[in-house]
Amino acid sequence: MSLLPSATVAEIARYDGQTVTLAGWVANKTEKGKLIFLRLRDGSGAIQCVVFKKNVPEATFAAAQQLTLESSCRVSGAVRADARAPGGYELDVSALEVVQVPAQEYPIQPKEHGTEFLMEHRHLWVRSAKQHALLRIRAEVIAAAQEWLNSQGFVRYDTPILTPVAAEGTTNLFATEYFDLGPAYLAQTGQLYVESGMMSFGKVYCFGPTFRAEKSKTRRHLTEFWMIEPEVAFATHEDNLVLQENFVSAIVQRCLERRAEDLKVLERDTATLERCLPPFPRISYDDALALIEQNQGQVEAATPIPWGEDLGAPHETLIASKFDKPVFVEKYPAAVKAFYMEPDPARPEVALCADLLAPEGYGEIIGGSQRIHDAALLEQRLREHGLPVESYQWYLDLRRYGSVPHSGFGMGIERCTAWIAGTHHIRETIPFPRMLYRIYP
Repeated sequence: MSLLPSATVAEIARYDGQTVTLAGWVANKTEKGKLIFLRLRDGSGAIQCVVFKKNVPEATFAAAQQLTLESSCRVSGAVRADARAPGGYELDVSALEVVQVPAQEYPIQPKEHGTEFLMEHRHLWVRSAKQHALLRIRAEVIAAAQEWLNSQGFVRYDTPILTPVAAEGTTNLFATEYFDLGPAYLAQTGQLYVESGMMSFGKVYCFGPTFRAEKSKTRRHLTEFWMIEPEVAFATHEDNLVLQENFVSAIVQRCLERRAEDLKVLERDTATLERCLPPFPRISYDDALALIEQNQGQVEAATPIPWGEDLGAPHETLIASKFDKPVFVEKYPAAVKAFYMEPDPARPEVALCADLLAPEGYGEIIGGSQRIHDAALLEQRLREHGLPVESYQWYLDLRRYGSVPHSGFGMGIERCTAWIAGTHHIRETIPFPRMLYRIYP
């Protein structure tokens, strides 16, 4: 015997006037004498189910009475259009089967709960309407990113999570002993490995979890997050920027189209998202410093910095506030960027790189660059960064056998989702956030 439903809430309009069976959980319940109103959610949406005492057997009405918040059940009845109902449809219940009524009161009630309490109960919090909407948008961002890249001829090329070398230094990596072979690290990026795929397939991307052992407590940081990293052969820095703006725009427009109801649940003002169409504005690092100096005091802690220092979160917020769509800040000082970034031939002290800053204070969502394709220069940069050249021989090999100019970038799924969804803290854009003081549940 199957317990599967015959319909889902998401497709309920198809069944207007028909009798269907839904299966789900009680999100809310109201009793008014001979009427019981159940708000049933099934993962695809929520619908009001009306149990009228005179229309059902006494046992069915009694079963509905015993249901509590988050009880699981199967409900059968006729689908009826009703403009007053959320979603435009109701279910007139004719049969109800209780699967489980929790023995204890559900911990998360329709009242204010502190963030710490909700994070302790994250395994249950994900059922709530806003968290459900956020994670739906996250899933759409992931699907849109992969499907757009696939449509552009990219090949997914999976890279290892355990690695013997660091892409950007070992100071913020999680280390572990790898049997008798010495230390290994949880990957902070798949980029070095994905470059080998680029030399095989031309256009590739990797997608998976990445790890940063930074002791950061800001609303923009996680210690474990997901990143998608495309890499393209024969692509210059300028090609890279065009790829990024088309990529991000495609993701945003798809979320606007397919996740409109979720954005409404989150009360997201979509005006900025609707403007997210190529081309995106570009400013240099030098221009960014000048802009910060001219507007100091407008954003707290966005004080002027000397040339050669990296931008902080307040600086990114200030810069992005001057534009009505995402903005590229390009050509940072090479000294503050990763060893593999190609220097600007016209000005070697800066790298052919860019960060893409989202509007509305969400900061960097993409970091990318043209990569060094000359083996001798790459080896020199490894030595300058104090990295063991012998550990990177395989990476240098990519420059010894058919090297070409190439470029790529990494987009953090959580940061992109936070911006699109308009949520304040990145911890709500991943099912189980890992932060400096949070590893439970």
